[in-house]
Amino acid sequence: MPNKSQPSSSLTLENIFVNGTFDPKSYGPLRWMSDQSSYTTLEVNRKKEQEIVRYEALTGAKTVLVGKSMLTRDGASDPIKIKEYEWSNCMTQLLIFTNTQQVWRQHTRGDYWILNLESGDLKQVGIGLEESSLMFAKFSPAGDRVAFVSKHNVFVEDISNGTRVQLTHDGSDKIVNGTFDWVYEEELGCQDGFRWSPDGKTIAYWHSDTTDIGCFTLIDNISGNYSKTIPLPYPKVGTKLSAVKIGLVSAQGGATQWLDIPGDPSNNYLARMDFIPNSNELMIQQLNRQQNTHWVWIAKVDDLSLTNLLTEKDNAFLDLHDSVQWIDDEKWFTWISERDGWRHLYRISRDGKKVKHITKGEFDVVSVCCIAPKTGWVYYIASHTSYLDRYLYRSRIDGTGHAERITPLNLVGHNSYQISESGEWAIHTFSSAITPTIISLVHLPEHIQVKVLEGNRPLQKRVDQLGLRAKEFFKVDIGDETLDAYMIKPIKFDPKKKYPVIFYVYGEPAGSTVQNNWSSKDILWHQYLAQQGVITISIDNRGTATPRGRKWRKSIYRKIGILATEDQAKAAKKIFCMFEFIDSTRVGVWGWSGGGSMTLNCMFRHPEIYKTGIAIAFVADQRLYDATYQERYMDLLEKNEKGYISGSPIQYAKNLKGKLMIIHGTADDNVHYQNFEKLTNELIRLDKEFSMMSYPMRAHGISEGEGTALHLRKTMDRFWKENL
Repeated sequence: MPNKSQPSSSLTLENIFVNGTFDPKSYGPLRWMSDQSSYTTLEVNRKKEQEIVRYEALTGAKTVLVGKSMLTRDGASDPIKIKEYEWSNCMTQLLIFTNTQQVWRQHTRGDYWILNLESGDLKQVGIGLEESSLMFAKFSPAGDRVAFVSKHNVFVEDISNGTRVQLTHDGSDKIVNGTFDWVYEEELGCQDGFRWSPDGKTIAYWHSDTTDIGCFTLIDNISGNYSKTIPLPYPKVGTKLSAVKIGLVSAQGGATQWLDIPGDPSNNYLARMDFIPNSNELMIQQLNRQQNTHWVWIAKVDDLSLTNLLTEKDNAFLDLHDSVQWIDDEKWFTWISERDGWRHLYRISRDGKKVKHITKGEFDVVSVCCIAPKTGWVYYIASHTSYLDRYLYRSRIDGTGHAERITPLNLVGHNSYQISESGEWAIHTFSSAITPTIISLVHLPEHIQVKVLEGNRPLQKRVDQLGLRAKEFFKVDIGDETLDAYMIKPIKFDPKKKYPVIFYVYGEPAGSTVQNNWSSKDILWHQYLAQQGVITISIDNRGTATPRGRKWRKSIYRKIGILATEDQAKAAKKIFCMFEFIDSTRVGVWGWSGGGSMTLNCMFRHPEIYKTGIAIAFVADQRLYDATYQERYMDLLEKNEKGYISGSPIQYAKNLKGKLMIIHGTADDNVHYQNFEKLTNELIRLDKEFSMMSYPMRAHGISEGEGTALHLRKTMDRFWKENL
């Protein structure tokens, strides 16, 4: 309930984290139709009923394709609740995902139903299998069957008669077919682990043997009178990985044929796999364990032969990019590479011998939105002028000409696009540090706004009424590099006064904090702190995920927790000289996950700067984190053990002088509670005073359970007020 003593839209922790007062509205999920000039979206009508609605982009004409009656099963009182949906290729059948359950980070397990729009038939997939056990169901190319995973086995089911064929039979807690173990999902972005061949005759799937992975045990102490253990196969730094291979099996059933991909299957990663369109060939992307060599293989289904199409190497590490699209009758494919020092899009011939630029220049392609061969253009997100913003550009696929900015100059901030395959229409999402999300339908390439789909005007009004000072972006010259930063001041800021400062840190390659976009809880939490009389500042050190070129991103290699800490400390000292209103005797720092580790490193390695800190869900010792992430950026343990030790905050706990609070969820499957206990044990051994808060059976985001989010922020708020 809202705080009765405050106006309904005031900047309270309850309004930010409980009441949803400042949460922006979204739109969708949206799907472009095959005609590329209309789209469908999931809406809720005035009767609070879900509907799938089709809109004509040009005219705005609306047609309700799926309503309550079509979603209601025979004998049921309530319709199926749609979580996600996918169309068949012919657009006459709808695959509905419902009754979902969370697996690791996402809701990827649940029930599936197929709705035939022509006949109105509504059929459940996988009848007789365990409820809410199906994963990643998808239509065959012809739309006559659907394949899915259940209990780590792959199935194919005939839509017309419900006949089901089980393709794999060895799925278990240790053997994973058609999906992935924890680390593949978390660090390589892999979830859906099987593919239909273009002719619908074959299923290719990943098979993971987790038998030899070290098992970390989470402990549930709150569900009953006795504790319950939760085993989690989790490869830590230097330990064995899953043994992963790729199998091919007939969609009608039978024996699996295995591809003989070079290299130890438990010491390399099979990171991507897709069939080449209109062929019986697979493109497979393999990374070595250090993730600095990237092989691309072509595998033929008929004879299982393998050809090395492309090999990328880097002195540091290589990132994965999902930008492959086959063009010109599959004679060429698109590919992202940093081979010239910037992240650019290339086209490569099918034999791998010809490599040509599509984009070029001293800028990074952040992401590819649409490759439209019929028009000869590729649309992508980049930022030529500011590392804080994101804009839509286009370049010719043949590499001629120059990059053209499509996003209008007045839309300064973050812009993203869901573009139709033709490149003619797009759903445009815009936000900035002062503008909550605006979602519009636009026509390309002129970027003509046809309709605002969600403007979040009530939210903008509520935010404006607060009278807050906007983020002030500025640059910090630390000598050998210039860093981006932002500052938030209190509403009644007086430059003649001295204010304490709180630095918000992250600093690792997985993210960036200094961006000109809208994030309600992030922005308003720091605005809330500012209104308590504190200056809040954030700095992006070298190595963070910003479009500043390969040199910037790879500078952190083998130096996680080392280079970033020094950058943050140098920047803090420079900022004290830049702004006389900052009280350098009252300096706080806080962060979450990698930012929690950075907080500890800052306080332990530079106690002369940072007097107070809150570290949440942190890695205390890098050797305790997962192999895939940590080895990517730190090299193998046997090659850089000194770096692992030097970058781990627990090594410097003896230097703690200020006021420190550490916070962790006991069911954190990502950064284990073990880190919290090991640091606690070390601080006790060193006779260091500190504060601590554990959240039972909360995961990495510490959000599960009633009242958790509010309790966490109140705890943090109280600590700042008492110690800063």
